[in-house]
Amino acid sequence: MNTLVINSSPNKDKGNTAVILNPFLEGVKEEGAEVEIYYTNDLNIQPCKGEVSCWMKTPGKCILNDDMRWLAPKAIKADILVLATPVYCDGINTHMQMFLERLLPRAMPSIELREGHTRHPHREITHGKLALVSSCGLWEMDNFDSMLSHIKAYCRNADIEFSGALLRPHALFLKRMLAQGAPVKDVIEAARESGRQLVKEGKISTSMRDTVSRPIVSKDMFIQIFNQGIKRLQKDKM
Repeated sequence: MNTLVINSSPNKDKGNTAVILNPFLEGVKEEGAEVEIYYTNDLNIQPCKGEVSCWMKTPGKCILNDDMRWLAPKAIKADILVLATPVYCDGINTHMQMFLERLLPRAMPSIELREGHTRHPHREITHGKLALVSSCGLWEMDNFDSMLSHIKAYCRNADIEFSGALLRPHALFLKRMLAQGAPVKDVIEAARESGRQLVKEGKISTSMRDTVSRPIVSKDMFIQIFNQGIKRLQKDKM
């Protein structure tokens, strides 16, 4: 089973998203799956031009000659596609959006009725799964709602099975609390077990998702500590 990971965090393997992604991928590997990871910051991925040559003139082939030429086939053929992205403006970030849009050549211009909904058929029939890993700086889980709705809709249109999401709110606190030895290692172990589950069972259980997302500090304490940190940063900049 091959797993392709696209991490669109500009901080790559040192960011808050990676705090959850890294143990998750360890679990995937422990179950014998191969993992290939790419960081969008290291890639040349241009935005879709929207002129549909990939549908009409050169079916299945984009006019843009960048890293999607070799990355798109990997994404389409992967048994598991993992999208890892931070929340900036209530959804996936810019680089992840460009990656997804550049997979458009896989679709055909005609329309079919699939599960009662008009959708584009695909040139290649695959049976892959998609998992989402994301982090957010704010406290509440509903900050992921727009992203989750988007990714689920993408899976329906792309005819890919959505296998679950690991979502970490107030993610900066997790990294700091781990460094301080606070009792939050269950979050990391749940991320690792989620990787094992995805390979063994094809999906991530609700209990593991809930543990990864659990509050690790009260909302009032979050606001207080966060604002104190901002004041220190502002003072240092003066």
